[in-house]
Amino acid sequence: MQISNRAYQKLADQLAPKSNTPVNCMKAFAIGGGICVLGQALKNLYLSLGAEQEPAALLTSVTLIFLSALLTGLGVYDDLAKHGGAGTLVPITGFANAVAAPAIEFQTEGWVTGLAVKMFTIAGPVIVYGTVTAVVYGVIYWLVA
Repeated sequence: MQISNRAYQKLADQLAPKSNTPVNCMKAFAIGGGICVLGQALKNLYLSLGAEQEPAALLTSVTLIFLSALLTGLGVYDDLAKHGGAGTLVPITGFANAVAAPAIEFQTEGWVTGLAVKMFTIAGPVIVYGTVTAVVYGVIYWLVA
């Protein structure tokens, strides 16, 4: 059966689930804000326990990464993402989820071809482009300063 592009698009539009953008934005804001509030609470906790500013920030990041990977492994982070959408992409937790989720999914394929390879499917480009951007920025800063 041959179908024109216009007819296909019309059919796809009719069958596609409708999204409620304002509600989705509020959910993303609430869940993303909740993750940020958790991060700030952790930092305040570490500061109150006597850590200095920089180590407290480092401990906060490590704790958020650990919690994100743990919740991904338990399947909780995916449920949170279903409701929070882009709000769960808060950089550090979203990145930890992006590394852990494919690794968990493909662990049955073995340590190297499953776990290790899939772990860097998403994270690899981020690491590469992040490093390249940092080098370019550093060179520009060195030339200007």
